[in-house]
Amino acid sequence: MKLLLISNSTNAGEEYLRYPLPEIGRFLDGVREIVFVPYAAVTFSYADYEKKVQARFAELGIRVRSVHRAKDPAALVRGAEAICVGGGNTFALAKKMQQQGLMTAILRKIKAGTPYVGWSAGSNVCCPTISTTNDMPIVEPESFKAIGAVKFQINPHYLDANPAGHAGETREQRILEYIEANPRRWVAGLREGCMLRCEDGKLELIGRRPMRMFRKGVETFEVEPGGDLSFLL
Repeated sequence: MKLLLISNSTNAGEEYLRYPLPEIGRFLDGVREIVFVPYAAVTFSYADYEKKVQARFAELGIRVRSVHRAKDPAALVRGAEAICVGGGNTFALAKKMQQQGLMTAILRKIKAGTPYVGWSAGSNVCCPTISTTNDMPIVEPESFKAIGAVKFQINPHYLDANPAGHAGETREQRILEYIEANPRRWVAGLREGCMLRCEDGKLELIGRRPMRMFRKGVETFEVEPGGDLSFLL
């Protein structure tokens, strides 16, 4: 498998996809065209999303082809040199991917060695389910089942504390609820500015911040960039 799972597209005060672009370029070295899944877009069009991603990927010399233009999106995925799934609303993304058979098609490509890049919702759908997304369920997918390329869950944009004056649950409390209901599954709290790279049977945390790990019966702990993540594989 070749996976690059990014927490967030944009750091505060930066241009879109600026911070992860060098790593994306290294990961997709030699790739000339990607198939892009824009279905997490809600308040802007798929065409606008494609254009936005193309503008950035052009810096890498990579052409972007969006599945929303294809008569048979799954067929486009089956022929892809590489696959990219963008962030936005995870429920909207999952619903459309399920309707078009893209979850299964992408998993087969990943197993065959096709590179996969996702950020935010695009990282979450690479997990067994979308249950650890931060998003509001604005639409109802067929199920919470996702691609399942990795065997653990990711919580993108992981935050350590609530905003000042907010009395609701912290992100950690929500994840503790998840592992209580799903005791056999790890959850990775992936902080902004960080990403997970899986290649050649190795999983690596890239970035300047540690990743917070959750599992029922295991004391919550942090893994620093470069730390051992073999337990997730």
